[in-house]
Amino acid sequence: MSDVGPDAAVSLRLQRARLASGAVVDIDCAQAGIVALHAAGAARPAGPGCELLDLSGMLVLPAFVEPHAHLDKAYTADSMPNPSGDLAGAIAAWHAAAPELTVAEIAGRARRAVRAYVANGCVALRTHVAVGPGIGLRAVEALLGVAREVAHLVDVQVVAHVGHPLVGSGSRQRRLLEDALELGATLVGGSPHLSEDPVAETYACVEIAGEAGVGLDLHTDETLDPAMLTLEVLAKAVCASGFAGGATASHCVSLGMHERAVQARVAEEVAAAGVGVVTLPQTNLYLQARSSVTAPPRGLTALAALERAGVVVAAGGDNLQDPFNPLGRADPLEAASLLVSAGHVGVERAVGAVTAGARALLRLPTVEVGAGFPADLVAIGASSLREALAEAPAGRVVVRAGRVLVDGRRGNGAVGADGADGAEERWL
Repeated sequence: MSDVGPDAAVSLRLQRARLASGAVVDIDCAQAGIVALHAAGAARPAGPGCELLDLSGMLVLPAFVEPHAHLDKAYTADSMPNPSGDLAGAIAAWHAAAPELTVAEIAGRARRAVRAYVANGCVALRTHVAVGPGIGLRAVEALLGVAREVAHLVDVQVVAHVGHPLVGSGSRQRRLLEDALELGATLVGGSPHLSEDPVAETYACVEIAGEAGVGLDLHTDETLDPAMLTLEVLAKAVCASGFAGGATASHCVSLGMHERAVQARVAEEVAAAGVGVVTLPQTNLYLQARSSVTAPPRGLTALAALERAGVVVAAGGDNLQDPFNPLGRADPLEAASLLVSAGHVGVERAVGAVTAGARALLRLPTVEVGAGFPADLVAIGASSLREALAEAPAGRVVVRAGRVLVDGRRGNGAVGADGADGAEERWL
């Protein structure tokens, strides 16, 4: 909750804002927080220093959070083709191209992606960044630089996504990971399920994150093979070590291939360990099940079982127009919509997966459209949550910490750091 009192001088009033309940209100913000909601037109006159922004009935929601991106790979679909369309083909395409990528080139594509995310309503995101032979630390250097540049717009968490093995004396991968953390990466990442010893590598990731005092977000079981279940290993490793830095498992595809009893048991272990799960519907729908000719699985995790167990679940866009997914709009509403159609999740829960769920996994303060909460908001030209998911309207208004970042209705879609309209170069 915000510590801003109700008598604080109002600096921003969002007029005629539509809530998810259908009510139309004026929202008063001050000192980065929401201080009051009034029936539209019923608030006392605003002071001379208050900015008035008429939303004309736009739907206002907590601002979106992208819990799983790959900004180092964004917009490379044309330069890194993946003819097979599967995960192995995507990995091969990336590794073939990575040695030629420069810090400047990676940073340029990442800036473009950040612009898209912010314009669509994101005020925070977590990006996995490749670390390892071929790419070295160049991608981490690029993304840490971009994160500093855009800190006034969006909170960027950088996950050092390392290769394997990490176990063994003189591990080059471990040295690179430690170097990435020393540079400033804020979480340990990796794909232990792709290694020769998933159990040992999972425990190593937990150990390294614990020693470094950082969070952990692992690509976990990105496969339809039910024999691969390192999600359960991760839960056990977190419990055994007492790791308290915040653990997230992304993908968790194979859990969806198990019978209900196994799903329930693993989900309960994950909940007890405090491990959160990020489901990534678009990329998993694209990459998984290409060899299944009849009734291909959807490649999503066991969403219902995880929810029943009380696991915090978020949804992310994952890859953005790269070898792993040639599509994507950097819009969390896209991931939420796919949860409804492919995951059979209700509209309200789907939106929660890109707002409250994602914020919880990134350890960000809770945001609701109510007095006492941070003023991190997005306004969309829709009359309901369902309509917002169905139509994903452009021209959004984005507010972070009580300041208007973007007003997409103004043509250029951006507001500069000084509050004046400006082209994208002025705000990023």
